[in-house]
Amino acid sequence: MKKLGILAVVFLLTLTVLLIFLVKSSEKTSEYYTSTKAICNETNYCQDYYISCNSKGMISMAPITGAFIQQDLNWEDPRSEEEKEIC
Repeated sequence: MKKLGILAVVFLLTLTVLLIFLVKSSEKTSEYYTSTKAICNETNYCQDYYISCNSKGMISMAPITGAFIQQDLNWEDPRSEEEKEIC
């Protein structure tokens, strides 16, 4: 009977550690995300990019072929500074 109690405690501890590990690993997976964003230069030439990010910042950025526009020189980007942030 004493052995059964010890086995139950060991089993519960193992199960707890495994559950904590699974929760932590799923949190790390959710930190990675991708998006698209138009980035404009000083002459209002805007190019769309595929952007990959994680919790530390940008991982990669690649232009989307054919996704660009040249705005007028007096055009002002209507997005807020927060919306312009890459990650």
